Formats: sequence, C-alpha cells, structure tokens
Amino acid sequence: MKLDAHGWALELLPALGGAIGALRHNGNDVLRATPEDATDALATGCFPLVPYANRIAHGRFEFGGQEYQLPLNFGDHPHSLHGLGWQAEWAVVEAGIDHATLTHAHDGGAGWPWAYRAEQRFVLAPVAVRVELSITNTGDALMPAGIGLHPYFPCDAETYLTFSAERVWLADDTMLPTQAAEPAHFGDWSAGAPVAGETLIDNAYEGWRGAARIEQGWGGVEMRGEGADVLHVYRPPGAAFFCVEPVGHLPDAINRDGMDLLAPGETRTLAMVLRV
Repeated sequence: MKLDAHGWALELLPALGGAIGALRHNGNDVLRATPEDATDALATGCFPLVPYANRIAHGRFEFGGQEYQLPLNFGDHPHSLHGLGWQAEWAVVEAGIDHATLTHAHDGGAGWPWAYRAEQRFVLAPVAVRVELSITNTGDALMPAGIGLHPYFPCDAETYLTFSAERVWLADDTMLPTQAAEPAHFGDWSAGAPVAGETLIDNAYEGWRGAARIEQGWGGVEMRGEGADVLHVYRPPGAAFFCVEPVGHLPDAINRDGMDLLAPGETRTLAMVLRV
C-alpha cells in the first residue's frame, strides 16, 4: 500500500505488523527501506509498539493482585518484547493519496489479558509526515497500557544525532534498566554527535525534551514526539541503521510502577512528526 504526496513516498505494510516499508522525501530515504522478501517487522522502516514498549522482564508481572505470564516472543531472548502489534496483521480502514488509517484489535486472549483496539494514522503534509498511534481499552476493567514507535534511520559516517534529555538508564546484559547516569554517558547528544560506532547502545533516555535532529548526507530530518517523554536509542555496532524511538515509558515499566492505567473506554495517544 503506497501513499504519494507533497514530495513524500510512504509504503505501508498492514500485514507485516502495520509497519512502514519505506519513507522517502524527494527520493531520499528518511527511514530504512524494507527488503522485498522481509517476513518480520524487525526488518522494516518503522513499526508500532502496543500494548507495551520494549521489554517486560521474563514476561512476568503482577497487576491487581494477580500474577501474569506473557509469551516470550523474541526467539531465545529471556524477556517479552515490544507488545503484540508488531507481530499482528493490521486492517486498512481508510486510505487516500496523503493519508491512511490502520487498526489492530485484541480480544484479551493469548498474549495480553485485556481487550484493546489500536489505531495508526498516517498523514503526509508539504514538509512533514505525522504518524499517530493510539490504544483504547475496550474491556470492562482497568488496564495497564504503553505505546511507542520504533523507527529505523539510515546510518553512515555522515549521520549525526542531536537531542536533550535529563538522564540515560544503563542496562544489564539483557538490556533491563539498572541505574540512571548522566545523559552524555554514551555521547554528548545535546551538542550533536556522530551516530556510527563500534559499541552497542540500547538504552532509554528519560526526560526527553520531545525533539531530535538527525543529520544525513542528503540533509536531514527533525523528529518531534508527542505524548512521549522517553527516547529509546538503539545503535547496533557497525550497522547501517540506528533507531531513535519515541515511547511512553521505560523498559519493564509494568514491574516498576511506570505504566499508564486506562479505564474502560479510555484512550492513550502518542505521535511522531518527521519534518524535512
């Protein structure tokens, strides 16, 4: 499914986790392009995180006096990862040349014990693309909920990243947060720093100011997050991509009293705006 307007070309993959297959502006790759034979949302340009972002330790948590065990959904990784939406098929409910709406509904069965409806809205404007994600509690009980977006940007020697935050969370070997550190621990992002490197960054920045600048050889993009005070940065060593993810909570937040609680019928919304 493709949208094309205002110099933007956006490819959507509803059957592959409701992901973005490609996003280009005047022919330049703003997000990483998805291989034609991709079968996993992890190979795409961006995918939604719902009904939680990042990790839940060992897939276990307690809520309302009851203990829950989620499926471990990421190979041999010891934790549940990124929710359900990225491994589900999304339905197209509206589409035009410059906009589209996708939905994903969960009945409260396997994988997450509460019913919800998630929606993604994509809008192309002359200088910006807006991606909005929401989750609505469609059950009859209070529900913990978290959302986020997981964009992949191209990375080479000319790629620089700039943003400000209050702290970065260091992590253990399985990437669960352990302690807070100064935000410049992995690089002085507030002054702008090259992204390429030979060490792993897979860490959450709390108190994010809601703006980031990504410089590329062709120019660059401003990213703004709405409803997201955490920015998760993922930089695999030597990779041709990196991620700056606007999310609503820290990893394993459900075990650390950091998740939103939605009453029946209540909605939580988060958005990412990419401006050239």
